[in-house]
Amino acid sequence: MYTTRSLFSGQYMKISRLLVPVSGSSADKQAIQLACSSAKRYKAKVYVVYVIEVKRTLPLDAELEPEIQKGEAVLDAAERSASEADYRIETEILQAREVGPAVVDEAVERAVDVIVVGVSYQKKFGEFTLGKTADYVLKNAPCWVWVCREPIQSS
Repeated sequence: MYTTRSLFSGQYMKISRLLVPVSGSSADKQAIQLACSSAKRYKAKVYVVYVIEVKRTLPLDAELEPEIQKGEAVLDAAERSASEADYRIETEILQAREVGPAVVDEAVERAVDVIVVGVSYQKKFGEFTLGKTADYVLKNAPCWVWVCREPIQSS
């Protein structure tokens, strides 16, 4: 396991596990490739998770076949992106009431050093917004969070 010196604090940052939550957005591929290139450099593991949001009217372990199929397709695309980066990842589908808390809980459970969040460029009421999940992760994650925002699309 290797460490890297933080650009800001001058302290060493241990990188042995990275977590990438994916949703099927266009930003997923770059987030996965960023995580894989970093993991390759430091011989770290990359975990990629897809979280199915389960409505409160259903049991948490409900069989949601269309959502599971979508999750499998998103994780297949994640594996292809990792393969392009010449890296092997571990993937998992989770079911939770909300994505943000599930990602933070998974980061704690797996003791990850970095969460890499891919963010699409989106506006709400004319202002750029990270979105609910990325915002929650940034506020609550116990580890480093790298945000990989896609470029602004020119109109």
